[in-house]
Amino acid sequence: MKAPTGDEVLFSLKAYVAAMAALYLSLMIDLQRPFWSVTTAYIVSQNWAGAVRSKAIFRLGGTFIGSTAMVFAVPRLSAYPVLMVGALALWVGVCLYIAVLDRTPRSYMFMLAGYTAGMIALPSVTNAATVFDTALTRVEEISLGIICATLVHSLILPRGIAPVVMNRLDAAVRDARLWVQAVLRGDPKARTARERRAIANDITQLRLLSTHVPFDTGNIRWTARSITAMQDRMAGLTPIVSSLEDRLRTLRASGAPLPPDLEPLLGDIAAWTEAGRSSGDDANRATAAALRRRITDVMPAVDAGSDWNTMLLVSLCTRLREMVDHFEEGLALRRDIQAGLNGAPPPMPRMPITSNRALHHDHGIALLSALAAAFALAACCAFWIGTAWTYGANAALFAVIFSCFFATQDNPVPGIMEFLTYITLSIPISAIYLLGILPALHSFEMVALTIFPTAFILGIFMARPTTFGKAMAMLFGWTGTLALHDTNTADLVSFIDSTIAQNIGVAVAAIIAALFRKISAEYSARRIQEANWKELASMAGADGPPARASFTVRMLDRIGLLHTRLAERTKDSEPVEEDTLLDLRIGNEIAELQRARQELPVVDVAIRPVLDGLAACFRARAAGTAERREGVLRKIDYALERVNGAAPCVPRHRAIVALVGLRRSLFPQAPAYQPVLAAAPSATPDVPSAS
Repeated sequence: MKAPTGDEVLFSLKAYVAAMAALYLSLMIDLQRPFWSVTTAYIVSQNWAGAVRSKAIFRLGGTFIGSTAMVFAVPRLSAYPVLMVGALALWVGVCLYIAVLDRTPRSYMFMLAGYTAGMIALPSVTNAATVFDTALTRVEEISLGIICATLVHSLILPRGIAPVVMNRLDAAVRDARLWVQAVLRGDPKARTARERRAIANDITQLRLLSTHVPFDTGNIRWTARSITAMQDRMAGLTPIVSSLEDRLRTLRASGAPLPPDLEPLLGDIAAWTEAGRSSGDDANRATAAALRRRITDVMPAVDAGSDWNTMLLVSLCTRLREMVDHFEEGLALRRDIQAGLNGAPPPMPRMPITSNRALHHDHGIALLSALAAAFALAACCAFWIGTAWTYGANAALFAVIFSCFFATQDNPVPGIMEFLTYITLSIPISAIYLLGILPALHSFEMVALTIFPTAFILGIFMARPTTFGKAMAMLFGWTGTLALHDTNTADLVSFIDSTIAQNIGVAVAAIIAALFRKISAEYSARRIQEANWKELASMAGADGPPARASFTVRMLDRIGLLHTRLAERTKDSEPVEEDTLLDLRIGNEIAELQRARQELPVVDVAIRPVLDGLAACFRARAAGTAERREGVLRKIDYALERVNGAAPCVPRHRAIVALVGLRRSLFPQAPAYQPVLAAAPSATPDVPSAS
């Protein structure tokens, strides 16, 4: 076992101070179960002050919501046990359903609203007249733990989240920059599909981590919008670089001569992505403008007789221009963030930002999680009612808590069983304190002193990511047992009875989860891919363009989710298509095509069949039936003929680039497109305006 670091010791001491402050206040105002505040203080404690504060706010909200709901429901339903259990199960299920869908720190509020209801209702169901007093006491105990933890972690040597967020942000930017440079320079060691999925996963994890930024104690909280905007720029860059990689590889492999200025241009763009980090705003804007002019000079004109390589080159130049735009905006945002960290006033937002509501949501998994929690509660309550077991309510309570704790995992059973193992290991510690030490103590100082060694050691292990779950399980089992008893009057019989109830509740949660929620990483990955295909079908069949930024963020989130699940696959698992960036590219091309057809009605008659064909293909793929893709290729080629023959304008350019992208993404092995229409007598470069 390695020696604790300074940060680990500091975290453990602060968590202990917060817990003892909450215990002291609970004892001073004579609360019924003061150790609930100790348990809460440790649950709320996190390594970063911002995470503690965000968790505290949402935990307080969830506690009040759950308590209020039960104060309303218990007096009205306590005379009807079946209805009472049904109403409580429904409440827990709905709260957990919303929590699983949310996927932000706010989800903690809904989860708390669910199992706090169990903490209030289950002890009060046999005596409804006490429900308000029980609710008030629990709210006071939990609120004290939350407030003390928040104050201690915010005021005593607060540890800001800025270093963690900025390190992750800069690492993601560095990886993306290296990918860009490898693509532009034709590096044969360009990042593999696995590494590209890892970049997508890093972007999503950074997005979720940075949700704590507005609650932090340092200057980084003023840069929250800029950090989110930079993540949006990085998300938008990913499909662009993927498309660039495909176009460059295809053009270089074709053997056809490329414009002599192209390779020097690519080299200069690659050099700028490296040097731009140390340049000022004005220098970067000037360089970016010069690069855009050079891209325009390289871009060829397009007419009805243009060949496939010409259109590939147009697509390449367009993606190059977009990459320069994204990179320029990203550099400016990074400087805004650094200025904010140094204490400068936050700048006005440079662009709209994408909400975390755009992340992937799986309603089916959320429903299964809700049903598992509801059935675990119902099973324990049925046993409790049928046997009139004094501590049956404890079993139901722990079944609800652990059904909620692990609801976001594909297979919650291993996590629940690990918790059960370490809760069981905590039983001797709980017995020594509850039956031996605490009854002999008569002052707060002695209680705090005797608790310190165990709490300090467990706090050290809580500070380590690799042992956090195990330490939290032991601490939860220890302080949770103390919270369920009057420490002055507890006896061996009640201790054994409550411990059995606690373990039965956790075991029931594991059994029900195994029946309802145990799904393989392979199955979860397929659900995510099916969600991709259903969304692509919906986008293609829609009457108008989707919100492109939200789609990109959601698809990158799915790529990140797939990355973690593909890494867990066994050798015997069925193969899952791994090039998920392809779906992202296709979605962006569909969005561009939808925009173009609305702005260029003259070619809508050719573009609409392409979109209808794509919608049919992706619906068939999602349903697991055969696709008819050959017809889509003919429709794309026909649309290219019609669009190439239209008058030059920005929407025409968008349509050409989108159709070329779709053809390359869906039919990479198809013969090169052959124009049929005669070339127009004259053509002008078809370049989008700077706006």
